[in-house]
Amino acid sequence: MEQDEKIMKKMVNQIVESNQRILLKQEDINKFSKIIPSLITKGIDNLNLSMFPQELKASLLSSLGEEYRRKGNLNDAVKSFVLAGCREKLDEVAEDYLRLMQWDNSIEIYKLSNNKDKLLELGKKCLAEGKLDLAVKAFITLGDTEKLVEVGNQCVSKFRFDYAFEIFSTIKDNVKLLELGRRCLDEKEYDYAMKAFELAHDTEQLNQTGDFCFKDGLVSKAFMAYGLAGNTAMVEFIRQNFHD
Repeated sequence: MEQDEKIMKKMVNQIVESNQRILLKQEDINKFSKIIPSLITKGIDNLNLSMFPQELKASLLSSLGEEYRRKGNLNDAVKSFVLAGCREKLDEVAEDYLRLMQWDNSIEIYKLSNNKDKLLELGKKCLAEGKLDLAVKAFITLGDTEKLVEVGNQCVSKFRFDYAFEIFSTIKDNVKLLELGRRCLDEKEYDYAMKAFELAHDTEQLNQTGDFCFKDGLVSKAFMAYGLAGNTAMVEFIRQNFHD
């Protein structure tokens, strides 16, 4: 019985001490929160809060972020929440950017908060609305290969070979790169054709690109394509007969 009383007394003392620490921290937070306007004036980039305990520093930064957000300064709100480690607050700022139709910024903030569900949701929305560049950005961040192939195919069908190349090169899909290269040849987009075939290590189609360029009178591009294919004979032929 005596042992039980000692244990109970120790538990009560620990609870009292813990509550006292919480109250002290709350007093500190309340005290320092009064200087938030001054901190706003000084600017988040110019503050040094290293002298404060981590919990107090995080609370101050979070309060600072809220004030920046209230004033519409979302950029500095993000900085504050990142320093405070407040992922939930970052998600709220991402929603603010969405309401402002600044989807690009919203993607960046969801990247910072590592909110993969929101990135996937936003990527799908961008894809549905034809915002291919933003869909690419969201799905590359997620590393969602299946969705990236879907976006890449849409980019090819819409003649956005730049985005398609970015996607297929990022996921290192040689089959898709070769498909892209052949489509670019059909459309006489020789620069992207060369990039795609080079990355897919297809010397035969690089040579074919050189032939197409030469036929169209694009000697410099033909020279480049043959060079990438390692076709020394054609490189030397062009150098001797067409280059000054």
